[in-house]
Amino acid sequence: MKKHLLSVLTATLFCSTVYAADLPPLQSDTEADRTDWTQLTEKYGPLPAPDKKLKIGGVSKTLTNEYWRSLGEGYKAAGAKYGITVEYQAAANEDDQLGQLSIAETLISQGFNGLLVSPQTDANLQPAYEEAKSKNIPVVNVNDAVMPNAAHYVGNVQKDNGVRVANWFIQHYPKGGKVAVIEGQPGVYAAAQRTKGFRETITKNGKFTLVASVPANWSRENAYNAASTILQQHPDLIGFYANNDGMALGVVEAVRSQGKSAQTAVFGTDGISDAYASIKRGELTGTVDSFPVLTGEVAMDVMLRLVAGQKLSRVVSTPQALITKDNADAFSTKDNNKLRQLLAQQ
Repeated sequence: MKKHLLSVLTATLFCSTVYAADLPPLQSDTEADRTDWTQLTEKYGPLPAPDKKLKIGGVSKTLTNEYWRSLGEGYKAAGAKYGITVEYQAAANEDDQLGQLSIAETLISQGFNGLLVSPQTDANLQPAYEEAKSKNIPVVNVNDAVMPNAAHYVGNVQKDNGVRVANWFIQHYPKGGKVAVIEGQPGVYAAAQRTKGFRETITKNGKFTLVASVPANWSRENAYNAASTILQQHPDLIGFYANNDGMALGVVEAVRSQGKSAQTAVFGTDGISDAYASIKRGELTGTVDSFPVLTGEVAMDVMLRLVAGQKLSRVVSTPQALITKDNADAFSTKDNNKLRQLLAQQ
């Protein structure tokens, strides 16, 4: 295992070195070469008819998180629409970086025509990316860790997740107060950007104090423990922002256990069904939904265009929306056409 890990790290370093002479390291939130998801047809024309023999592989972080299961549903729905084969696999958990790499390498060896990958970290799938590139197999990085060498990325503006939540606090707490962040996994682009967006926006206001910002590694239990400690240290805390909904729901439990539900607002990120249900019950204050099923469909559209030989923007940005009790019912729709209309009205 240590020998394998060393080879992975060596390959990653080699990939980064080679890549430096090709494209600049990808910063998906700020990449200028981008197209909004709503503009794909207008900018590049109708999707070319896919070959029914195509096999597209999806490599996910884990299936224990509803967000990633929903992303796979989007891939499969698009695959069924076009009559192509879609194989969606994931690592055992969000810490199984080598397991995820093995999945990607196996799909490449099995002759899949394209890979839609959601890396566990910014680096762990880079060796597979280089292998696919050497075989002219298109790879699309789909949320939320970002491979610096990725030629194509589909996902939302991660920093904006935190910005939207911070602006909610600024609007609803004009006198300010103490707030805290429960971060995701260190070394993951999305977690860093979500935290950065919240921190920069809330502190710029000048009325809020960010008293803690600690990683919980996407774990609900870790988030519960971290939030419990923060609440004991700062009993007058007015709010938490968690980098995903699983952790946010752990924070909700910690807030409730200390009798702070009326005082302390809690926001998450992703828009999973449990988050929506908690919002409707008046527990979780809100989430930033990034619509994984729709994102999966958009990512498959991008992949099929690449397989057909189209030259696309490096980044295709997908939608997101701040969800609270005021709009949770409307955005709970399972009708994708209605959802697209709602998003177009934002």
